[in-house]
Amino acid sequence: MKTRLLLTCLAAFAVTLSGCDKVKRLLPSRSKTVEARQTQETEETAPAAAPRTAAAPAATPEPAPTPEPAPPAPVINQNAGVIVLCYHRFEKHPDSLAITPEEFERHLQALKDNDITVIGMQDFLAWRRGEKDIPAKSCIITIDDGYVSGYDVAWPILKKFGYPFTMFVYIDYVGVGGKSISWEQLAEMRDAGVDIQSHTYSHPDLRGKARKNAEAVRKMGGYEPWLRKEIAESKAVIERQLGVRVNAVAYPYGFHNQEVESMVLNSGYEAGFTVYGQRNGFNHPAATAIGRYAIDSKKPEIFQAALRAVQSGSTSVAPAVSHVATSSLETQPKQGETISDPKPLIKANLSSMGAIEPDSVEMRISGFGLVPAQYDPTTHEVSFQVTNQPLRDKNYTVIVSARVGGRKAEARWAFQFDPAAGAR
Repeated sequence: MKTRLLLTCLAAFAVTLSGCDKVKRLLPSRSKTVEARQTQETEETAPAAAPRTAAAPAATPEPAPTPEPAPPAPVINQNAGVIVLCYHRFEKHPDSLAITPEEFERHLQALKDNDITVIGMQDFLAWRRGEKDIPAKSCIITIDDGYVSGYDVAWPILKKFGYPFTMFVYIDYVGVGGKSISWEQLAEMRDAGVDIQSHTYSHPDLRGKARKNAEAVRKMGGYEPWLRKEIAESKAVIERQLGVRVNAVAYPYGFHNQEVESMVLNSGYEAGFTVYGQRNGFNHPAATAIGRYAIDSKKPEIFQAALRAVQSGSTSVAPAVSHVATSSLETQPKQGETISDPKPLIKANLSSMGAIEPDSVEMRISGFGLVPAQYDPTTHEVSFQVTNQPLRDKNYTVIVSARVGGRKAEARWAFQFDPAAGAR
């Protein structure tokens, strides 16, 4: 019994050993089945991956806006010409610096009748900068010093014609009463569009040569600081008082030199105005030497010369004679003076005329004709000593002329002779 049981166990063991390879072959398959099952379970239990979305198409850039075309540059008539008229006072009983209201109105009407367009100062300067065109025949009206008659007499007449104009005022005369204009009146004019510019601080000869300026120059510490006050500080005062831009200055008596011109430009001015009457062009004369016709009620030919100048039709053509204002001359005897010496020294400083051709200077005296006057180019003085033919008449007129820049310039003044004057 035990023997049979033992044999049975050995047989089973042998069978097991013979089937070992089969078992081994079955194990990998089973292992793969287990791995597959585990993978399937993992996939089933893992959260589902987010669906892959398609990439958004790239945004199409908006086209850049087409820039606005630049405005065309203005067409500038470089052959246009401009005259500048210089007035002072407007009174019923005029002197050399005054004109009657009626005469002033006739002047404005003459400009209109001759198709001469009155333009503003800023239009003129813009034209010179090449920024704006102006009519071929143009005129600027200026009123010097700051007399109240510019406000209450001239302005209403100018309004009647619709003409713009410029007031050249000097600081020391504004608001002092009498015939002077006030800052309030200037502000009213400013609000109405009137152009207001500088005529310096105290209305001196800017060359600093006059004896009456010597003390002021000394107190200011010399010529340069004194000149800066007259030119730069006068500009600053007007700008501060009225809130305007001051870019033009009128030289008192028309006197200026290289130092004055440099100070004008360095102080921010665009133009300096003389009283040397001429037709002003696009690029001449220099910005610091713009000419003006100083109107004198006793010399109507000055206004007529201005009309002829602007009607000449070309900036290369100037009037036959340019008239220099009497107020711009230093003369002996002085304008309107009465003297008692029958053999006086008659002389005039011609520096305000510009670059004179020395050999062209002449002097004529009423009752004498052309006299053998002497001209000194260093001092710019022309002089004549009366000797053989003493003065006898009551009234005398002196006319001095010279060629400046190829054309004739002329100035004149008058004085009276009274042998008894010295005894009074």
